[in-house]
Amino acid sequence: MRRVSSLLSWLLVLVSATLSWGIPDSLRYANTPDDMVPYRRIKPYKRYFLVPLEYTGPGREYPEPDPSTLKSVKIGYIGPLYRVLDPGISVTPQYFEIGQNMLRGAQMAIDEANARGGWRGILPYELVLKNDTAEQVDDTWMWGPVGSNVVDLIWKDKVWALFTTISSENSHILIRIALKAEIPIMGTADTDPTFVETKIPWLFRCISDDRLQCYILAKYAYEKLGLKHVAIIRVNDRYGRVGVKEFREASRRLGHPVLFEVRYPRMSTDFTAQLARLEAARKIVDGVLAWGNDYETAHLVREIRKRGFDVAILCSDRVITDRFLKIAGPAAEGVIASCPWNPESKDPVYLAFKERYQKRYGVPPETYAAHAYDGMNMLIEAIEKAGLNKAKIRDALDEYRIHPYHGVTGTIILNDVYTDVGPVSIAIVKGGKFHFYSEEELGIRLCRYVKK
Repeated sequence: MRRVSSLLSWLLVLVSATLSWGIPDSLRYANTPDDMVPYRRIKPYKRYFLVPLEYTGPGREYPEPDPSTLKSVKIGYIGPLYRVLDPGISVTPQYFEIGQNMLRGAQMAIDEANARGGWRGILPYELVLKNDTAEQVDDTWMWGPVGSNVVDLIWKDKVWALFTTISSENSHILIRIALKAEIPIMGTADTDPTFVETKIPWLFRCISDDRLQCYILAKYAYEKLGLKHVAIIRVNDRYGRVGVKEFREASRRLGHPVLFEVRYPRMSTDFTAQLARLEAARKIVDGVLAWGNDYETAHLVREIRKRGFDVAILCSDRVITDRFLKIAGPAAEGVIASCPWNPESKDPVYLAFKERYQKRYGVPPETYAAHAYDGMNMLIEAIEKAGLNKAKIRDALDEYRIHPYHGVTGTIILNDVYTDVGPVSIAIVKGGKFHFYSEEELGIRLCRYVKK
């Protein structure tokens, strides 16, 4: 028995080493720039997330159902569509607005597919909707309804794939249930870097995460603006905690450790305690990363300017809204935000979509509507190709890793954990409006995806 155990141990070491040796040195997980690679002066024994995920279980051999027994091809949508409790500090209204924008983009993709004849000209596609409670009370209450909704979509509604929500807390619950059910998942809004690091081979994400957005913010702050001492003031939730992590670590690796990191509750308008810390560092601080939702960040930016701080203000993409500009007013001028795409793209594919979307909804598409449209079209294309077999749909989605999907948000390049590592951009408020700048226009080059 001891010899068998020893042999198995050596086999595991051999397999692990073989995978490590097969990874080109040019590869960087999540487009990590050379100067931001952890422990870059030391060659690690093993580098993770650079080997393609695989699904080796059952499912591909399952027979497809007879289309005559079905009324439609169902795709499950779960997102923050409406409140179940009165408004309060527990959750920002921005979640529900994002949920509605996601639904607009997803439904538009469904309707256009049906106008082309539906699934293989036989059945219409149908979007089955479930609400995401979006952390309105506490974690224990939140996870129950979300879990039940996911279970209903899979086993009661019998959907063929899931279209997941923005809330990181709830997304992590959803993917664990879906892993047990072995069903494809498309994420278009949750930018939590750890979301795909669960290494679930059924999960795909077509939006750049906060890791990439922090990289471009750090590059712009330290290399283009020449900042030396940046402080972090963030919302006290998972979005804030996980979101700023890569900026904090990138700052240290670039030789500019953040001065301090302080937090505030959701929907805050009073930042007395947080700005007291900033006041104590007034002589040296030259930048603030204000990470949160549009409402509270707008109030924070206004207070920073009101108190006379002459600092660069960096933000996440959540501030790219009309509400932020309206609340912050003149204080918004010069604010710098990361953005997972370029809404000012001249790509004909995007311009045609923008025209159709504006005609249908009366407003231009924003970040989450555009990515939802792309994500739903990727799902539809995979279902068309694979047929009504969940494992084969997963395999069809996996092919986007080799053959990138060109959507309205640009070229979606999936890495080996199936998340988009395509180009990101910077948005700067000038003249009361956000103006967008690509990596090329900024003279910033994040490490490019290397095809293996």
